[in-house]
Amino acid sequence: MNDATLIRAHGVGVIRNGRHLLKNADLTLDAGKIVTLIGPNGAGKTTLVRSVLGLIKIDEGKIECAPELRIGYMPQKLHLDASLPLNVERFLLLGGPARVNLTEIQQLTGIEKLSKTPMQLLSGGETQRVLLARALLRDPQLLVLDEPVQGVDVSGQSALYALINDIRKARNCGVLLVSHDLHLVMATTDTVICLNQHVCCHGHPDKVTNDPAYLALFGAGLAETPGAKPQVALYQHHHDHQHDAHGNVVKGTVGCSDSCEHNHHA
Repeated sequence: MNDATLIRAHGVGVIRNGRHLLKNADLTLDAGKIVTLIGPNGAGKTTLVRSVLGLIKIDEGKIECAPELRIGYMPQKLHLDASLPLNVERFLLLGGPARVNLTEIQQLTGIEKLSKTPMQLLSGGETQRVLLARALLRDPQLLVLDEPVQGVDVSGQSALYALINDIRKARNCGVLLVSHDLHLVMATTDTVICLNQHVCCHGHPDKVTNDPAYLALFGAGLAETPGAKPQVALYQHHHDHQHDAHGNVVKGTVGCSDSCEHNHHA
């Protein structure tokens, strides 16, 4: 691996009960780069992430990590007992001593006024920002964000994606962004990987469409700002093959576009 590479996974396979949950998956995560992992439910996204994080044993392939790699993880959801007396500041410090200034991270994520607010009273967007702040307290070289806009309204999604991009630039950390949505990904994503038990295709996301309906939904304020760059984009790809219930290719040829690659085995 070169100095910029944080994690490299090659040919990763995970088999449970005689069935591949994941097969021949490649993934490279570099400092300062955002990789978005997309695919339907059951596509193996969580399996690949847990493999990369070292939480489950892989049965095939190899995963290499940079020495003493610091990873910040943002879970998809937070489940707290409604009666638990826990405010935002206490929650942030539950993970142990921070490697960076708490106030700095609160300001960066826009939650500085929420310190004394009970976690149970936060909105969806506020909760996700708190989870992001907690992931940043370890000064991670790699951020792993599992469905970071879960429970966030459309306008909040755009703002949160913009924040993630700002953090990537400011801290030069790598980002692995996980989503089940095949359409909504960041315009600033460097690589999109489409997963369905195997890597169907990967490459750069398409540029933002000029469709007015799209701008109205995801580009709040951009239509009135000449030259402004949207924070989210439609990633469109087309498979000329089909999958069976186990993710195997059963019809058609393998290929998406000139910028996409496939990894399949008979």
